[in-house]
Amino acid sequence: MKKYRTIYLLITLMFTLGFNSCEKEDAEIEFDTIPVANEALDIRPTEFRISWQPIFRSSGYQLDVSLDETFSTFVSGYNSKSINGFQEIITDLSNNTRYFYRVRGLLNGVPTENSNVVSVVTRFIPDEVITLKSSASNFFVGVAVNPDRIADSQYMEVYEREFNSVTAENAMKMANIITGIDAMMNISYDWSKADAIVDYAEEKGMNIHGHALIWHESVPNALTNFTGTDAQFEAIVEDYITTTVTRYKDKVDSWDVVNEAIIDNSTSLRASIFRQKMGENYLEKCFQFARNADPNVKLFYNDYNMVTDPLKRSGALREIDKLIASNLLDGVGYQMHINIENPSEAEMQTATNELVSRNVLIHYSELDVRTNLNGQSTTFTEQRSFAQSDKVREVTRVYNSIPDANKYALTLWGLKDDDSWITPRFNVLDWPLLFDNEFGKKEAYSGFIEGLQ
Repeated sequence: MKKYRTIYLLITLMFTLGFNSCEKEDAEIEFDTIPVANEALDIRPTEFRISWQPIFRSSGYQLDVSLDETFSTFVSGYNSKSINGFQEIITDLSNNTRYFYRVRGLLNGVPTENSNVVSVVTRFIPDEVITLKSSASNFFVGVAVNPDRIADSQYMEVYEREFNSVTAENAMKMANIITGIDAMMNISYDWSKADAIVDYAEEKGMNIHGHALIWHESVPNALTNFTGTDAQFEAIVEDYITTTVTRYKDKVDSWDVVNEAIIDNSTSLRASIFRQKMGENYLEKCFQFARNADPNVKLFYNDYNMVTDPLKRSGALREIDKLIASNLLDGVGYQMHINIENPSEAEMQTATNELVSRNVLIHYSELDVRTNLNGQSTTFTEQRSFAQSDKVREVTRVYNSIPDANKYALTLWGLKDDDSWITPRFNVLDWPLLFDNEFGKKEAYSGFIEGLQ
C-alpha cells in the first residue's frame, strides 16, 4: 500500500504543477483587441468586397466607409454599420472613385479602437464620348489590319471611331510583295494588298506605320532558294527596299526596317539569310537603303520580349546604338506581346527608360495580353477579364509617362479576340485583345483609357 500511495502522491503533484503552469500560460496570452482590415477584393465599377481579421470574443463589428481619409462624412448606410461576419460587399458606389474604410470590434457591447484605414478606387468606366484615340495626347493609337477587314463595314466602323493609325499585320511584308526574280535579276512585285491598306488609311486620314521591310520569317521563295552571289542577293534587297519605300513616300509615315533580329535569351544576331548573305552589318545596310529612298520617313527597329529578356534587349540596344551613331534610326518598337502576369509595371518602366535615355521615338507596336496561361481554360472568366484590364492599364500608364517628344504610337495587334494570331499560332484558346468576338468593349478597353487619364 505504501508503494501505491507514493505513486498516487507523485501523480497528484505532477498534475497540480502542470495545471498551475497552464494557468500561468493562459494569463500571459495576449489577444488582439483591434481588428485589421485587409485590402479590397473583387473591385468593380460600383462595388467592392472587404474583409478583416477577427478579434477574440468580439460579438460583432462596426464598419465605416467614407470618401475622405478623415471620415468627416460617410457613404450612405456605412456609418457604424453593424456586421456579424468578417466581410462585407460595399455597393451602390460611383466608378473611378477613391473610398476609405475602417472597422472596429465590439467587446461586451463596447466598440474597440478603429482598425487601420484602407483605400480603394473603384473601376473606371469611360464616358461614351471618350474613345481610344481621343484619350491619347501627342501620340497615335493604332491597330493591325488586313485587306479583308478594311473592306468590312463592322470593322471599319470601329477602326474609324477608335483609331488614328494602322499597321499592316502581314500585307506589307516582303513575302507578300515579292512574287519572283527572273534570270536577269528583275524582281516581280504584287502591290495589291499593300495598296489596299494604304489607300484606305489615306482616305480616312489615318497614319500609316509600315511593317516590316526585313523579317527572317517573311522571305519569298525566290530569295530563300536564291543561287546567285551574295552581292547579287544584296542588290535585290536594296532594290526591294528602295522600290517599296519610294512607292509609299509621303504616304507611309514610318517603317519597321528590320524586325526581330536578335536571338532570344542572347545578345547575338540571328543567323538569318540576311546576315549570312549581307554580313554582320546588314542592319546598317538595310537602314541606309531606306534612308536613301526617303530621307524624311521615320525608321524603326522592332522586336519582341524586349521588356522581359534583358540579354536580348542588351543585344538590340547594341545594334540600336550603332544605327543612332550613323543617323539611321528614328525610333524603336517594343512589341508588347505580354500576359496578365508579366511583365511587371516596374519592368516595363525600366526597359522603356533605356529608350528614353537614347532620345528616340518609342512605339509600343504590337500590344496584346494573353489570359489563358496554362492553356486549360475554355472560358474567359471575370477574374481574367479584370486581370487583363489591370495589365493593359499598367502598359498605357507607363507609355503615358514617356516624355511627349519620345512618344510615337501605341498599336494593338488586332481588334477582337477571334482575330488574334495567338490561337492559330500556339493552338490554344485565348482572349488577348480589347474587343470581344462581337465587337463589344471588354474591361481591357476601359483599362487602356484609364491608364492615360
